[in-house]
Amino acid sequence: MKNIISAPAEAVKAAIFIPSSKSISNRMLIIRALAGSAGHLHNLSTSDDTLVLSRALDSEDHIKDISHAGTSMRFLAAFLSIRPGEAILTGSARMKQRPVGPLVDALTGLGADIAYMETEGCPPLRIRGGGIKGGTIEIEAGISSQFISALMMIGPVLKGGLTIKLTGNVVSSSYIEMTRSLMNRCGVEVRFDGRKITIRQGPYRVEDFRVESDWSGASYWYQVAALLPGSEIRLPHLSEKSLQGDSALVRIFDPLGVHTTFSDEGAVLRSREVEMHEHFAYDFTGCPDLVQTMAVTLCALGIPFRFTGTITLRVKETDRIAALESELRKVGFVLLDDPNGEWMAWDGTLCKAEQDPVFSTYHDHRMAMAFAPLAIKLGKAQIDDPGVVSKSYPGYWKDLEKAGFGITPA
Repeated sequence: MKNIISAPAEAVKAAIFIPSSKSISNRMLIIRALAGSAGHLHNLSTSDDTLVLSRALDSEDHIKDISHAGTSMRFLAAFLSIRPGEAILTGSARMKQRPVGPLVDALTGLGADIAYMETEGCPPLRIRGGGIKGGTIEIEAGISSQFISALMMIGPVLKGGLTIKLTGNVVSSSYIEMTRSLMNRCGVEVRFDGRKITIRQGPYRVEDFRVESDWSGASYWYQVAALLPGSEIRLPHLSEKSLQGDSALVRIFDPLGVHTTFSDEGAVLRSREVEMHEHFAYDFTGCPDLVQTMAVTLCALGIPFRFTGTITLRVKETDRIAALESELRKVGFVLLDDPNGEWMAWDGTLCKAEQDPVFSTYHDHRMAMAFAPLAIKLGKAQIDDPGVVSKSYPGYWKDLEKAGFGITPA
């Protein structure tokens, strides 16, 4: 199945209620479970990732299949290590290729009993929980900040607390800060100096908590605004003082003519024509989930770019760098990259575009949502496997229709 998207007839004037943050939702689900609390979590994400994690935490099943949900895999590996009993933690074929070795090494260093059931360093995992204690560990910080967040959240329930020393380049530090802030809000003392995280033993206290709207989901509306000057898009409940690193959108898109104002109701995006930049450079270390949106937007605007801080994209839902290169080539853009994923770029080189391209999504929600707004430049955009958006933004296609896009299933 595919969706054929046609562009609005004019600039977008709409209010879009983007979903709540799955990153915050997932962390709060783990923290509440560790607290043994009945505190109510308001505005939880309805994304596949959050629903999968919630079901896994509530289920007594021996086998926990989290499908494509990478966050759930990392967070549950740590959570199940402290819970008495045996569990099998597995997922989709792609999930079985995604590395968890550094996290498993750190957990076993604290006394966890975890075994790889198929490929060394990857799920599925057999976890016999209950034997883990606190202490000091080291972990490579250059693969996934989710490894670090998973360890942080179990830290206060370990005897003696936990000290985590980070080695290598720290990626996505904004997510570590998000975890630290949420833990502090729930009564736990956490200190982070950039290279060392110190967590004191102590109980969580979870009271009623409201999850803020998702800045990653907002990125596709910034993209629409940039590609359709004159748009005015209201995003209710989007917070200026956000825990999310993707709130960097405000300053990233401002030079592209998208200005953001905030009020108690949320954010308003207003776009205008601006003189095109000769080149755009940005370090996405703190907000790697914005790379696909930005790569597609800048190519559509004809602005060459060079992105750094992209190393984690090789091990996401798909190899996002390779996916971007393949799909943007379909419409004539030749991207360059570092084999290790440390940078990617477009220097203005073009190739012959396909006549009627269909954009593949690679089981990756962000590929679908980043490429759909290309309909503004192409007249139409065809997106294969459109249902993948349910991973983070189930109502995306309906919101596009609300904004004046045509959506035709085919």
